[in-house]
Amino acid sequence: MHKPNHLINEKSPYLLQHTNNPVDWFPWKDEAFEKASKENKPIFLSIGYATCHWCHVMGRESFEDDQVAKILNDNFVSIKVDREERPDVDSIYMTVCQMMTGSGGWPLTIIMTPEKKPFFAGTYFPKSSRFGRPGLIDILNQVAELWEDNRDEALKSATDITTHLQRNTENLPMSFDAEEFIVRAFDIYDNQFDKIYGGFSTAPKFPSPHNLLFLLRYWKRMGDKIALDMVEKTLQKLRQGGIWDHVGYGFHRYSTDREWLVPHFEKMLYDQAMLTIAYTEAYQATKNPIYKDTAEKILEYVMRDMTSPEGGFYSAEDADSEGVEGKFYVWSQEEIKKILDKEDADIFIKFSGISQEGNFFDEASKEKTGDNIVHTKNTLVDIADELKLSETELESRMENARKKLFEYRKKRIHPLKDDKILTDWNGLMIAAFAKAARVLGNNKYLVSAAKASEFILTEMKNKDGKLLHRFREGDKSITANLDDYAFMIWGLLELYETTFEPKYLKESLGLSEIIMEYFWDEDKGGFYFTPEYGEELLIREKTIYDGAIPSGNSVAMYVLLKLGRLTSNPTFEENANKIAEIFAQQVQKMPNAYSFLLLGLDFALGPSFEIVVVGDSDSHETTSMINELRKHYLPNKVVLFKSTKNEEEISKIVEILKEYKMIENKPTAYVCQEFVCKKPTTDINTMVDQLGEGKKEN
Repeated sequence: MHKPNHLINEKSPYLLQHTNNPVDWFPWKDEAFEKASKENKPIFLSIGYATCHWCHVMGRESFEDDQVAKILNDNFVSIKVDREERPDVDSIYMTVCQMMTGSGGWPLTIIMTPEKKPFFAGTYFPKSSRFGRPGLIDILNQVAELWEDNRDEALKSATDITTHLQRNTENLPMSFDAEEFIVRAFDIYDNQFDKIYGGFSTAPKFPSPHNLLFLLRYWKRMGDKIALDMVEKTLQKLRQGGIWDHVGYGFHRYSTDREWLVPHFEKMLYDQAMLTIAYTEAYQATKNPIYKDTAEKILEYVMRDMTSPEGGFYSAEDADSEGVEGKFYVWSQEEIKKILDKEDADIFIKFSGISQEGNFFDEASKEKTGDNIVHTKNTLVDIADELKLSETELESRMENARKKLFEYRKKRIHPLKDDKILTDWNGLMIAAFAKAARVLGNNKYLVSAAKASEFILTEMKNKDGKLLHRFREGDKSITANLDDYAFMIWGLLELYETTFEPKYLKESLGLSEIIMEYFWDEDKGGFYFTPEYGEELLIREKTIYDGAIPSGNSVAMYVLLKLGRLTSNPTFEENANKIAEIFAQQVQKMPNAYSFLLLGLDFALGPSFEIVVVGDSDSHETTSMINELRKHYLPNKVVLFKSTKNEEEISKIVEILKEYKMIENKPTAYVCQEFVCKKPTTDINTMVDQLGEGKKEN
């Protein structure tokens, strides 16, 4: 065991994994850059995260190795960064890697000057060169030699890369046709769609739920059933595949194959959040119970395994346990037969495609291991028919079998849980819980959303009322970025629409003031990823690409539009339009890469609704009116509720509500569409008819 390095006092589980490496790691702090400058050494920057499989591999292979450590310690100053703690640092150097190599991913490997200017980039490297892939030892020796003998070349390269990076981030506003972007994006999805297994690529295959949210809106807008079919096929195949944890619930990160069978086993909080939203909206649109069931089971997993005692949500669970990817999740046929009685074992094996040879390949040998990933091989309908049992009885037996397997699995060595709490990912999860509470009518979800938001808004702020990014073991720190603010505003707006408690609307407006003051580009529009009071990095980025999670600018545009409609303040909408204009040049090239931004454009184009309900919150008639609104899939609407109990409080936030009254002392709905208001009504059917004008025939 080596003595601990400079990571020993950090809070990130990822950094703490490397505390006892022989590499003299530093965290991303001034001390490291000062040392590099003083000793005239380049910086070796390694970026990863706690649940990243290939980060573990490179860690074991190279960073625990004395030979590699000696080269690094003699010739470099080495810095470790948790990408989830410092997405600002990660984003800049990932852009560099993609620019220099044409691809990216984690672990991310960067070599740069003491001034943070990069001149080498890559991802995973084996310790020694093999099969034409350069090894880390060779790379480090070559760079050390270059730095010693031809430093001017390295410095010139670093300057050129930095200049190119800065030019690359300069966007100019342009006018655009929103409907054209939407239609073109749909056409691309239509061409890329896998008609057999769902999804939009071959392999590896990511769920990308924000693409599905866009397609649901496209179906609503255009009445095009093909868009809905794409959503339904994908959601059903995801639920049937091994990417879904059939025993303990929740979704794994992505599928390594086209069929969604063999996942990369880590579970990320943001995937649970975005997929919950997709399944919830799909249920609202179609009333298919499988979507409701899936959303409920994801949330059960999050409440059970990913919720802290304080109410915040943990970040992730690892793919690996005992040094092997997927070991916690896979089953041999013998195990199934040992745990379940014969009849139930036969049913489970038939349903789940459990075979003697297995369906899980050893990563190194590519041979089957006898281990199985549980998936839906045969439907209950097929098995019920074959076994002459009712579907209800089969469902009951399958559920009993699942519970036994779950209890058995609990005794295994669990993968690492990354128990840091991140404000941005919590914002997404709050939005998911609040939306599910509203649509699925489950108050437990509302309790989770409210408790998490209370935690973030009380514990994750500094003395000035500005958000912080990360909490772990009582320590809250790291300046919040755009995603933290935008995602929390989204979560708060979903909470407002579920509870109609004015405090959530008030908090969302307070956070929007902070991002407008400290993140907004006054010259050209759009939000920077970091605030003006943040650390000075190589560049100040503005990002729009919707990757595994939607970009801060996309979500910010969406919530600004909502805030504009909720408060009748056109400034919000004008700024939302400026976001679209500043990124239009990028979006024009490949609109399908910006699906969450397209949600905002769809909202802005309309048809959209502003609905005010005035009534007594304790009255059954008022509840019926609000519940009727919640049954309908109307994604482009905002709802305000003026209760007889809080009319003064809500009217202070939204002044125009002072004018809204109940008619004949009955709950009253005021429906406006496209800035035109219809006649107020106390009749629920009339209200629904007024909303029906915004629908196209399907």
